[in-house]
Amino acid sequence: MINTGILGFAHGHVFGIAGEWKKRPEYGVSAVCGWDSDEKRRSEGCRRLGIEECTSAEALLSRGDVEAVTIAAETLYHAELVKLAAAAKKKIILYKPLALTMQQADEIVKAVEENGVPFTVGWQMRVDAVNLKIKEIIESGGLGRPYYFRRRHCLSMHNNTDFKNMWHNDERLNRDIFADDSAHAVDWLYSLFGLPETVTCELSTVHTPEVKNDLGTAVYRYKNGMQAEIMFCASCSAAEITTEVYFEKGALQHYGGDGPSTRLPHEKTPSLKWFAEGDSDWSVSNIPLPSGQWDRIVGQAKPLGEFLNGKRPPVCTAREARNSLMMVLACYVSSNEGRRVRLNDPKIREV
Repeated sequence: MINTGILGFAHGHVFGIAGEWKKRPEYGVSAVCGWDSDEKRRSEGCRRLGIEECTSAEALLSRGDVEAVTIAAETLYHAELVKLAAAAKKKIILYKPLALTMQQADEIVKAVEENGVPFTVGWQMRVDAVNLKIKEIIESGGLGRPYYFRRRHCLSMHNNTDFKNMWHNDERLNRDIFADDSAHAVDWLYSLFGLPETVTCELSTVHTPEVKNDLGTAVYRYKNGMQAEIMFCASCSAAEITTEVYFEKGALQHYGGDGPSTRLPHEKTPSLKWFAEGDSDWSVSNIPLPSGQWDRIVGQAKPLGEFLNGKRPPVCTAREARNSLMMVLACYVSSNEGRRVRLNDPKIREV
């Protein structure tokens, strides 16, 4: 059993993951203590998970019974906490996104590699069963070359009138909601196809003035000519299709991959179907569509537990997460300056 300490409860998903570890001892992880810079949130988080409180990050990291840490603090503090944990030789799970800036990302990569500690970023979309099937279909080559990839990744947070007051929308702590949440889809795109050559992006604030950049569309272009679109909206009431891929010899459609697409009754909707030229009908996956997005969040507990126990490689390395952050930050340069941006543009480091 690997004992982990929780550094920050800002990302609420940590309750789903740590809660699942508690329910399923076969996953081999036990959360034993926690810390947060916000005293009230620290007390409530530790009480909720039934774990001990630590008065500082240093106190938590000095404990001999803590072999690993799960960092779920605000994005601003990720680099600082990774450096402390790496110096203490702890195994590290860092909840997404990696950092606010490329400089912070480089600090994380350096700390992890110089200290030689096991490290992964927790990205739900990299371990989702349907997403893994899509990756398998793409890599099999049965549908030929992918020509156009589209991922609609949305939130329905406009239904929560208090959302504008959450730290997720604080520019200092987290940049904005596009940087925070579109990062899921951008990282998954990177995991499928690697780094693109360029991006063209438009960002807008349309629903609530305090929730900056709640709407965005990015089109990435790859060296082989493939185009990949990431569409993000934080005020999406309902949806069905999440991912579309159009290939040389067929097409693929994915349903129910985010909160809005699992909000309404969807028991008769397939999670995934694909068509190959020469077939008479769609092939339909038997992977069940989850009842809601929270099912996918808690689904990270098993692969993250396997990582901490040395049974699988990282879900996402620090260098991989650095590249997906670069893809997100390039969107800001494109939108701000109204131009196509290459992924090696030095202005990405200035955002």
